Amino acid sequence: MTDPNKPDRNLDDDWAAAMSEQQGDDAPSEDEDPWAAALAEQAAADSAQEEESPAEPASSQPAQPAGESVFQPLEQGQGSGVPRDLEMIMDIPVKLTVELGRTKLTIKQLLELAQGSVVELEGLAGEPMDILINGYLIAQGEVVVVEDKYGIRITEIITPSERVQKLNR
Repeated sequence: MTDPNKPDRNLDDDWAAAMSEQQGDDAPSEDEDPWAAALAEQAAADSAQEEESPAEPASSQPAQPAGESVFQPLEQGQGSGVPRDLEMIMDIPVKLTVELGRTKLTIKQLLELAQGSVVELEGLAGEPMDILINGYLIAQGEVVVVEDKYGIRITEIITPSERVQKLNR
């Protein structure tokens, strides 16, 4: 470790050598500097383009329609794209949920729940269950048992106006 009060002479010599190296280096040539080469190439291309066609002010050039060069025309044979569009979404998974009923609890009531507790729901026995797709009510149905597994038989498809009324429950 060096003493800050006594500068090291070798360190001064190193600095001097580095400074002389830096001053001895010239600016890099175009061969070494890819930016300079690219700028020179661009300037040459711009000057060649100006010689071929005189520049006009941008405001005097009329707007050209994109036409068929950008947008491909619609084919008449496609008529309705509905079947093709539906094929694109057929493999998208959705979450189906059957809701037995709902209730509201206070935190105190929630903390008092234990194994064997019974929670009363707002729905009545025998009342149709709500069928939700991704959280949206779309139908109602009744519970069925098929080979020891629960299922749901759809009894009614909910219309959009009925969906709004059901949201107020």
